[in-house]
Amino acid sequence: MTLSAHVEPAISFRDLTLGYDRHPAVHHIDVEVVRGELLAIVGPNGAGKSTLLKGIMGELKPLGGSLKLDGLNKRDIAYLPQQIEIDRSFPISVFDCVAMGLWRKIGAWRGLDERGKRDVARALATVGLVDLASRPVGALSGGQFQRVLFARLLLQDASLILLDEPFRAVDTKTIADLIALILHWHGEGRTVLAALHDLDQVRAHFPTTLLIAREVVAWGETHKVLTPANLAKARQLVEAFDEHAEICARDEGEGRQERRPA
Repeated sequence: MTLSAHVEPAISFRDLTLGYDRHPAVHHIDVEVVRGELLAIVGPNGAGKSTLLKGIMGELKPLGGSLKLDGLNKRDIAYLPQQIEIDRSFPISVFDCVAMGLWRKIGAWRGLDERGKRDVARALATVGLVDLASRPVGALSGGQFQRVLFARLLLQDASLILLDEPFRAVDTKTIADLIALILHWHGEGRTVLAALHDLDQVRAHFPTTLLIAREVVAWGETHKVLTPANLAKARQLVEAFDEHAEICARDEGEGRQERRPA
């Protein structure tokens, strides 16, 4: 796919392979994400969705190919990992946890001034947690804690937002509120990528989708990507993947991916 001259890419994957201990988790990814795009990343368990987000964050270095953040640096990116990767045992209040979203602006060792405190209070109000500001994060429900994490993202004020399974183990009301916030970010022109497993949510709210199964199965308009044939192919690819494979060479005659029209 070739981007139109007036559309700038936010992320460019060029024959990208990412993995662990030299074993590929995703391979030969050729995709461009344009600025301001609202993109769902979907695929079966083990498809490499989290791996791709970690590659964007720089937590994983390419084993092959390249990943380019066009004009963006770490300060421009906000990343929400899965809740299971976050230690909630640390004794910190809801207010202080949200305030961590300001660290890049004020530094880790500076205290909050009155403006910073107002910003945190405003973020808590946006996610409906003002009354829980002094509660330890370890005492929150899964839905409440996810609201805390979204409030922290608000304060980061990033142009690129990466969300890894943001609705897993979250109640229906919280999901609706967080989707509204994601759509608001999209309306502001921010680029949002979300790894998701609920395809109904993807169809309802995400105009473009990247379907992966260690490699790109389909990429483009959501209704064209999430077809029964593509979903079946994704399942087959993940089930057939050899966990002990070395970095694989692409067979140009097989597995060609669907692409968006120019």
